[in-house]
Amino acid sequence: DGEVVESGGGSVQPGGSLRLSCITPRFTFGIFAMGWFRQSPGKEREGVAAINWKGDMTYYADSVKGRFTVSRDNAKDILYLQLDNLETEDTATYYCAKRRAAHIRGSWTDQRQYDYWGRGTQVTVSS
Repeated sequence: DGEVVESGGGSVQPGGSLRLSCITPRFTFGIFAMGWFRQSPGKEREGVAAINWKGDMTYYADSVKGRFTVSRDNAKDILYLQLDNLETEDTATYYCAKRRAAHIRGSWTDQRQYDYWGRGTQVTVSS
């Protein structure tokens, strides 16, 4: 509990923007890859984006490419997910997750490779 903590969710209109943040108070943040997932009511949790330990390799779901940007500041121990041009279909609870390793090998969406998860932050997009 408290190993991974998200913040920054909210309600916006279509076309709006939000920035989500994630911290890992109980881990050495800079040595692990990280991921963002989301889940809408009635749907399975899906991968949104991931980033390796260094921040020079990023991965995105096709549905968010060009609209969302994952980044990290290892000096501040913070992970970000910038959400731009939001659509109603982006409405979901967004989860931050710590990957088991520094590098992302295999599928970045494989949830078994993430060992600690936050409680989620709600993003609602509606007019």
